[in-house]
Amino acid sequence: MLALQKFLSGLSAPVYAVFRIICGLLFMAHGTQKLLGFPSEFAYGLNPMSTAAGVIELVGGLLIAIGLFTQLVAFISSGMCAVGYWIAHGLKGFYPIDNGGEVIALYCFIFLVIATHGPGILSVDQARSSGSTE
Repeated sequence: MLALQKFLSGLSAPVYAVFRIICGLLFMAHGTQKLLGFPSEFAYGLNPMSTAAGVIELVGGLLIAIGLFTQLVAFISSGMCAVGYWIAHGLKGFYPIDNGGEVIALYCFIFLVIATHGPGILSVDQARSSGSTE
């Protein structure tokens, strides 16, 4: 058991980097769907609120994936997901599995974790901070 624990602990940084990148790209896909109709059309039509959400998803997802301004962008994205959950899902029922809000609820907490953990390795933020002369 200790050997497995040691092995997995050694993978923590690269696994977190892949997690951040994949979550950012998946979030970005929600924005491309809303704003660009790719890979499929957004079924609910755009209004000012869904357009704003699409911009946060597209730009925020890209920035999270590359790890630029990671903590701020993840915090904003988490907040957008929390608001979106209550506006689009929370009023339809208490349980996310019943109100269709489990994905946005997960994104809310995923981005809260990223906001508190920071960019990690393989990020522009890390490259910028390691290149500073502080």
